[in-house]
Amino acid sequence: MRANYKEILELSAAEKILLVEEIWDSIVSENAPEATSLTNSQKDELIRRLNLHKTGQTKSFSWHEVKSSLKK
Repeated sequence: MRANYKEILELSAAEKILLVEEIWDSIVSENAPEATSLTNSQKDELIRRLNLHKTGQTKSFSWHEVKSSLKK
């Protein structure tokens, strides 16, 4: 595993992202739906947040704004 890990570290960012996507897909296919299912409370929270967003009660930020705020 360590040799593979070293090889992974040498991949480009794009290659690492593709690898992570492949790993995620394998987790989902091997364990679906348990690996990706939400609890009822998680579903309720997502619905609550979506409703807040739809009604304009929350503010969203662009990725640029988030990155800029982290640099301060």
